[in-house]
Amino acid sequence: MTLVAGVDSSTQSCKVVIRDAESGAIVRTGRAPHPDGTEVHPDAWWSALLAAVADAGGLDDVSAVSIGGQQHGMVVLDDAGRVIRPALLWNDTRSADAAAALTAEFGAAELAARTGSVPVASFTITKLRWLRDAEPDHAARVAAVALPHDWLTWRLRGFGPSGESAGGPALDELVTDRSDASGTGYWSPAQEHYDRELLVAALGHDAILPRVLGPGDSAGTSADHPGIPASLVIGPGAGDNAAAALGLDARSGDVVVSIGTSGTVFAVTDAAPSDASGTVAGFADAGGRFLPLVATLNAARILDAISRLLGVDHDELGRLALAGEPGANGLVLQPYFEGERTPNLPDATATLFGMTLASTTRENLARAAIEGMLCGLADGLDAVRAQGVQASRILLIGGAAQNPAVATIAAQIFAVPVVVPTPGEYVAFGASAQAAWALTGARPAWPIALAASPASDPRPVIRRQYAAHRAATGA
Repeated sequence: MTLVAGVDSSTQSCKVVIRDAESGAIVRTGRAPHPDGTEVHPDAWWSALLAAVADAGGLDDVSAVSIGGQQHGMVVLDDAGRVIRPALLWNDTRSADAAAALTAEFGAAELAARTGSVPVASFTITKLRWLRDAEPDHAARVAAVALPHDWLTWRLRGFGPSGESAGGPALDELVTDRSDASGTGYWSPAQEHYDRELLVAALGHDAILPRVLGPGDSAGTSADHPGIPASLVIGPGAGDNAAAALGLDARSGDVVVSIGTSGTVFAVTDAAPSDASGTVAGFADAGGRFLPLVATLNAARILDAISRLLGVDHDELGRLALAGEPGANGLVLQPYFEGERTPNLPDATATLFGMTLASTTRENLARAAIEGMLCGLADGLDAVRAQGVQASRILLIGGAAQNPAVATIAAQIFAVPVVVPTPGEYVAFGASAQAAWALTGARPAWPIALAASPASDPRPVIRRQYAAHRAATGA
């Protein structure tokens, strides 16, 4: 049996999944936590990767590995390969003003044409501009810029700070893939090249950027690390959403709605999208095509907040929600608890509308939480479809998707059939598919099982109420 490993280095943790390269069967898994916060030193990711590998029983019997990682994070290195400052993560919104400044300088339409996207605070380019303005001494030392999965792949190959890694700094050995490069804000998915003018406008000077690998390419081989033998084939890696699409084997007509720390709506397409409004990011995918994507900052944490407020767990929250009527008797939650990315309102807060003596019940509040979360994602689906995406089914994934109430209410809100794939680490699954692809030269076709297919039950009142309150607030 030939084994391959996929890694998901996410915001909250590192997961390792080891699979049979032929069948895709899961052989074993491992996990380790990441620190909380919106900035993290990359060394914590490396420690978590080694811990997750150990938890999975090591990689001594594995032939190839690939790393999926949270998109956009800013890892800045000096000329000796040292990390200059903790990495700013995608969910660090301090660069919102930098995003606005870059958009004002170049124009939204121009940026969308050049990079497929209009940058928001999550994009790497905005974090580099923030660094230039807020920490100029740090910005001046930047010799190379990488993303989380780039940096981990580089370390896995044996490179790192002078005197600390066998391969030395070797900044020109940094590599990335199309999907993660397309989330920087200075790489063009349509033209497949870096836009150095935009990089310099952000950072203040040029810098080494990772070489962009194609789907199925090898990034090289591993060095010897604890639990990781030398000479494993390493796949190109991917951004988390592109890796999930690969892990789901998403095809034309499939739209993935992922409910995790953030919410995302994305699809695999043949044409490179370009949305000057900035609502849809025109990313590349991990299979040689494109990945139009809408992201929300607020997703499963909405349910966390309301569960705490009601003193219940997620299961009971779901039972309460299903006891309420669609539309929650007029109670509407606009759930911008942590600001919002779509719409781009980094300083917004959550608002509860329609409170009356009749509507203010535990059942209605539970339902309003789930409806508000899903209505934001349904707005994202509308935006993706406006870019020409044909949607024949929704693949609902993420931890919250396994709640029967979430799946049931999704079938009432989305005007497209909904299916819920069997729970799994789909980012790590996609990374393992990349590892198999790099090892064998062929993209694997592993089966995807479904856990639920809720009956379509359109309830237009839910979105109508949500849209009315959103319009009233100007959101």
